[in-house]
Amino acid sequence: MYRPLADQLRPLTLDDVVGQRHLIGENGILRRIIESGSIPNMIFYGPSGVGKTTLASIIANQTQRKLYKLNATTASLQDIKAIVDELDTFLAPQGVLLYLDEIQYFNKKQQQSLLEFMENGKITLIASTTENPYFYIYNAILSRSTVFEFKPVTPEDVAQAVRRAFSLQAKAQKQPISLEEGVVDHIASACGGDVRKSINAVELLCSAAAPSGEGSGLFVSLADAQAVTQASSMKYDRDGDSHYDLLSGFHKSLRGSDPDAALHYLARLLAGGDIPSVARRMLACVSEDVGLAYPQAVSIVKACVDSALQLGLPEARLPLAQAALVIATAPKSDSVAKAIDAAMADGAQGGYDVPAHLKDAHYQGAQQLGRGLTYRYPHDYPGHWVPQQYLPDELKGRVYYQPGDNKLEQQAQAYWQKVKGNRQN
Repeated sequence: MYRPLADQLRPLTLDDVVGQRHLIGENGILRRIIESGSIPNMIFYGPSGVGKTTLASIIANQTQRKLYKLNATTASLQDIKAIVDELDTFLAPQGVLLYLDEIQYFNKKQQQSLLEFMENGKITLIASTTENPYFYIYNAILSRSTVFEFKPVTPEDVAQAVRRAFSLQAKAQKQPISLEEGVVDHIASACGGDVRKSINAVELLCSAAAPSGEGSGLFVSLADAQAVTQASSMKYDRDGDSHYDLLSGFHKSLRGSDPDAALHYLARLLAGGDIPSVARRMLACVSEDVGLAYPQAVSIVKACVDSALQLGLPEARLPLAQAALVIATAPKSDSVAKAIDAAMADGAQGGYDVPAHLKDAHYQGAQQLGRGLTYRYPHDYPGHWVPQQYLPDELKGRVYYQPGDNKLEQQAQAYWQKVKGNRQN
């Protein structure tokens, strides 16, 4: 019976697992928990192919518990009930370890069906998810579980698994397999920290390998490795965590005035074809983080975004890169964001009446109501300004806008200080 190479190479002990040193290294917290034999309910959060399922199997083996595996994309309440029916029988005398993959696909009722048995200890739940558990898993499950985050495996660690995979394939095929220089390193770095994906690449390469030309054996070329792993390292899902993480990294790099990092994240977002998210984020960023330090930037960014939407990829990369560089290299000010947020906090309270002299007076009877009687027209006064109250009485004296320390805002502040002088209301 055929067994995938990734399954054949699945580690049986903690020391065989590649990566996740922060959890199962020599003094890792998860290693210590496993070795204690007292296993809590856990949620394994991380990308695919980094050892979540493998670790669940090792835990079951080391604690001598019966392991059940369910995938939330296909499992039902009936499957859970079937597991529950085996509790307290000779099939599961010490309770069971339930590994529930992709738990985010279980609805609230399905997740709640686990709670009773999690609390009495008869079911120890190890749930895995590639999505942020704090967004996708119900609080009742989270409060009874410990979340462990799994990281993408480093290329150095993946390379160990790749070498083992080639070695096992050579034994299985009973002939040597020679590799062109760079094959192992390319596979290890091109699979985006996904060990399973890298092993699958090895299996595919070995099945398609040509004779070495030097007698017996097979030869794997770097060109073939590059073809098999083409674009496989790109992790992108417009509805997943990676999407929002990339956008967050992009926005914060623009705000932090790092043009190189901004271009890096922009390139990754565009590799996923996501022009709308990029455009929206830059239009927000240019007002939030550049603002009045360089007011013209918003016009430039808007023109670049319009061009990109009209052009489409691949040409859209040019105006979008231009916009990103304008934002990243522009002077920064968050005075606009702070001012409007403060004003909206007061505005949300409502109920503040507009001063009578500012109210609309362009209708018959306005004077009898006292509308606009004392309004002073600023253009009739020196400097086109005259002191008068504009805010509602309850907010008189409130200050929302504080000029930034950039050249333009300081110049504007100096101008108005000169115009207003010591004139009082």
